[in-house]
Amino acid sequence: MRPATLAARRPGGEHIGMNRQTLIGAVAGAVLVTGVGALAGYRVMSGNSHVDVLSSEEIMRTVKTPREVCRDELVTRQKPVKDRHQVAGSVVGAVIGGVLGNQIGSGSGRDIATVAGAAAGGYAGNKVQERMQEGNTEQVTEQRCETVYDSKEVPTGRFKVRYRQGDVEHTVKMDHDPGSRLPVKDGKVVLTKDVG
Repeated sequence: MRPATLAARRPGGEHIGMNRQTLIGAVAGAVLVTGVGALAGYRVMSGNSHVDVLSSEEIMRTVKTPREVCRDELVTRQKPVKDRHQVAGSVVGAVIGGVLGNQIGSGSGRDIATVAGAAAGGYAGNKVQERMQEGNTEQVTEQRCETVYDSKEVPTGRFKVRYRQGDVEHTVKMDHDPGSRLPVKDGKVVLTKDVG
């Protein structure tokens, strides 16, 4: 049996024959190609509805808080001086110097030796008392304070987000954590939070 053919005439009267199976195959192929194209188009369009987030890190900032730290220190200092001008040392030295000067010589020489001994003794007594006062120290505890700063990291409420759109990676700062995907609208990545 011969396969059925569809016959058509060309202008001028010629017959053109077409095998029915060939026609069915051509129609099925056209439907298949159209379906695959539509599916591919749908995938491309739906693939553009979002981009994948590669990473999302909360941005931190350093806050420094001042506080005062005090400690006790042992300090050596000179005791308060009652006789700042060393009068007592000068007087005692002058008396001792005068007595010693009086032992030397006779007559008017003795008077000169007494005055000279008193002057030298006064000066010497003054310096002896000054050295004694400088060496007269005491140890006291004094509180020393200083300001120190404690630092800590606190969140800013903003996020550093890396995402890939096509073959290109982008980094943006956002006011919320977007999760694993960012929406795309009209070919542009939407970076604001959806209020609706």
